[in-house]
Amino acid sequence: MRTFRDAKAMAKSLRTALAQKNLELSHSECLELIANQFGYDDWNILSARIEAEADAGVPRTATGAVAFSDAIPILRIFDVEKAMEFYRDFLGFALDWEHRYGDNFPLYAQMSRAGIRLHLSEHHGDASPGSTVFVWMRGIKAFHEELLGRHYRYNRPGLEDAGWDAWVMEVNDPFGNKLRFSEPYADDDPRA
Repeated sequence: MRTFRDAKAMAKSLRTALAQKNLELSHSECLELIANQFGYDDWNILSARIEAEADAGVPRTATGAVAFSDAIPILRIFDVEKAMEFYRDFLGFALDWEHRYGDNFPLYAQMSRAGIRLHLSEHHGDASPGSTVFVWMRGIKAFHEELLGRHYRYNRPGLEDAGWDAWVMEVNDPFGNKLRFSEPYADDDPRA
């Protein structure tokens, strides 16, 4: 499976596939599209991340080598309008991309905010309702105030002492899924 490190090869493949359908895009345009699919505003940002990881000694995948990238939770949804009201309008996530296999097919989409990506799916085989996603973060008090300031009538989360030397704020989406945001008390705590 390809990762963001394969962006140039992916752009080349995309350009070739589009050309076969008589759609001409430049290599640069394809790089921009690939960057957007990975949740970045443009190719320059994605390119900088690739270089930063190479400079930091992050191992590249080789035959027989094990390397992981980001884990992206898939959350089951049943109503696109309610999902956008919750994830976009209440939590402040951006819709990065969406996919459907055709008209009147289930939605599969990526939402992101400040380094976290979530996949939302209407397809019954992708995820079970009632999942919990745990997210380490920084700035939880500001995030909590932001959410309360939106006056979302279906959710007014509290901010609590988690009992593991951290703050915790849990929000429930309209489909029974939980997002549990947590921030360690200590600024130098490596968990976040």
